[in-house]
Amino acid sequence: MTPQDIAKLIVRTSLRDRAAFDSLYRQTSAKLFGVCLRVLGDRAEAEDALQEVYVKIWTKADRFAISELSPISWLVAIARHHSIDRIRARRAPAADIDTVLEAIDPAPGPEAMAAARDEDARMRNCLDELDRDRADAVRGAYLKGDSYAELSERYGVPLNTMRTWLRRSLLKLRECLER
Repeated sequence: MTPQDIAKLIVRTSLRDRAAFDSLYRQTSAKLFGVCLRVLGDRAEAEDALQEVYVKIWTKADRFAISELSPISWLVAIARHHSIDRIRARRAPAADIDTVLEAIDPAPGPEAMAAARDEDARMRNCLDELDRDRADAVRGAYLKGDSYAELSERYGVPLNTMRTWLRRSLLKLRECLER
């Protein structure tokens, strides 16, 4: 089957043509199963993944037309990414944040406290070198957790302008801190 034939089957599948989807499955399932098996390394899991891949193909076939990939590359990418996602899902969850926080020594030593004071003073001096609005926006975004949208509204500037302010301010802070 030529790439053009596979592309036509994908396009027809996007129109919910079951016969085209069946034909697409028959023509490509062996190759996609090989991709799943190679990534997952387990035949039963690869079979399950393959079925899920074809569900994705059925639901996302309309996205094929906007990609610049060859039809088989597009299908292989879906199978590969889905298989990798299954591997990631197997991993043990990250440690509970409370458990991690309990393991951290809550009382820093005198050296650590002195270093923290020095860093704090350096950061304050560098923030003072910025325009007041920009320094306040940096504090809002990175210390208070304000969203870019909230900051752009507060300072009466467009959202992209706020992003530019913050980006340039961070670059200036980095320059200052590296001196």
